[in-house]
Amino acid sequence: MAVTNSTDSSGSIRSSRRSSGSRTPKKNMIPVGIILAIIFVIIGILLAQRSAMVGFFWMTGIGFGFVLQRARFCFTASMRDPYLTGGTALTRAVLIAFALTTIGFAAIKYGYQMRGLPIPGMGYVVPISLATVVGAFLFGTGMVIAGGCASGTLMRVGEGFTMQMLALVFFIIGSLWGAHDFEFWKYHFISNGKTIFLPDLFGWTGAVAVQLVFIGFLYVVAVKWENRKEKE
Repeated sequence: MAVTNSTDSSGSIRSSRRSSGSRTPKKNMIPVGIILAIIFVIIGILLAQRSAMVGFFWMTGIGFGFVLQRARFCFTASMRDPYLTGGTALTRAVLIAFALTTIGFAAIKYGYQMRGLPIPGMGYVVPISLATVVGAFLFGTGMVIAGGCASGTLMRVGEGFTMQMLALVFFIIGSLWGAHDFEFWKYHFISNGKTIFLPDLFGWTGAVAVQLVFIGFLYVVAVKWENRKEKE
């Protein structure tokens, strides 16, 4: 019996065992998948009868989870893979997603402003300070150790990964603890920074252009990084 390590497309290290003899044929899981899909739809209908919004969240959550699992899409892997494997496929996918959402959200916000309506999402425009850098470093370190960000952890919990189940428990504990102490950190550290909203600095067109140029620069760097690692 031989033990081999393999890396999946999301950067997760998996251990697989291969036997020199014949392999046990895999079970046909299609009937199970169909039954589960029917159950999910029934639950969604029952939830929608109580609240249309809850039913909508249930179905979109299932849909997003399926897409994440099949695409092996993980923000952690997009930042980790360039260092571990040299691959930047996920990194470039995330950058493309950022570029598309930049255009889409800018259009939505600009439309609200032109109609004289409150711009949605302005509550998420918060001060940038040293606390942002420290928080990003701590969160990034935790993601790498845990092997996944929030979406990646939830996805792998569904796949049955024990480490991600443990990470999810402490993710919840940390989130509750952070929410409890947030006002302290906000008053003493976060609020000391400067709030930056790019359309205020460059206008809507300029803000989109600046962000797309920066994303394009990172994309080129990711391509060159992967090509360099392949030659080493």
